[in-house]
Amino acid sequence: MDINLSEIVNRVRSYEGLLRKQPIKDVFDKLVSRGQPGPQLPNYGDDAAVIPWKDGFLLLAADGIMTRLLVNEPYAAGKASVMVTVNDIYSMGGRPLAMVNVLASGDEDQRAKVVEGMRKGCEKLGVPMVGGHLHPDAPEGSPSLAVAILGYASKLLRSHLAKAGDDIILAVDLKGDKGCHSVVSWDANSGKTPQELLYRLEALPLIAEKELAQAAKDVSNAGILGTVSIMMENSGKGAAIELTSILKPAEIEWSDWLICFQSFGFVLSVPPKNSEPVIVLFREREITAAIIGKVIDEPVVTLKNGPESKIIFDFRKDKITGIVYKPNPH
Repeated sequence: MDINLSEIVNRVRSYEGLLRKQPIKDVFDKLVSRGQPGPQLPNYGDDAAVIPWKDGFLLLAADGIMTRLLVNEPYAAGKASVMVTVNDIYSMGGRPLAMVNVLASGDEDQRAKVVEGMRKGCEKLGVPMVGGHLHPDAPEGSPSLAVAILGYASKLLRSHLAKAGDDIILAVDLKGDKGCHSVVSWDANSGKTPQELLYRLEALPLIAEKELAQAAKDVSNAGILGTVSIMMENSGKGAAIELTSILKPAEIEWSDWLICFQSFGFVLSVPPKNSEPVIVLFREREITAAIIGKVIDEPVVTLKNGPESKIIFDFRKDKITGIVYKPNPH
């Protein structure tokens, strides 16, 4: 495999989808980490807030859509706004209940395309949009869209519970095509029925309920390597990743595949004794799942290709989100 590891590492470290997460810590410190009143569990980089409820947990999440995607591809932006929030709930072992949105657009044609995209996303992923708020007087060229989602889980997958010695499993759908033009993405949702899409996603709550894993994240706009790195940062751990273990479709170059947003992509930290059941569960759903590396105690993420190895992040000096789980010694 003729690959320049240095070029890959440099592209991951400088990728906008990862760099735009750096300001999160400032907001987190002011709004989340100071022990705000309420029943919610402490959050260390989770894709959704966790609120104990009856015998399980309510999951509450929100996502905003990049302005350039809204401007250039409004229909795709509407679909994506549903997909990313739905993935957030499933990545934590939950099942979505309902969504609301806040849309700002003064362009009637653009607004109609965004709404149609959201409608299609709801239809495909089986989650109702039950309300929201509209700003029809947004300045021209400055639309915005955010979607919030409520879900429920009986057991959880978290972002910060990767353990040294765990296998890192990547689960992706290779049967797709290049997605939006405004962001590097892989669309594995188009052309599939709602039943097929939900059957794939159901793997995540089943993994949580069978207690096969404790940690997972969906592959967001940080890409495969960026998402693994964020999970390690949140967990206060590191990872040794084998490039040759990461499968990819022939239609996309390596450097794009490793940073692209996945319409269906999840990274899990799994005890080795549970890795095969997890992989089988995904494969039953025609999802490619494989061990791509190991969690290590040293807070360094490395990428290996045969005998060659390069450091992607050293969290003793690097920061992505800056959110790190520090277990209570008592």
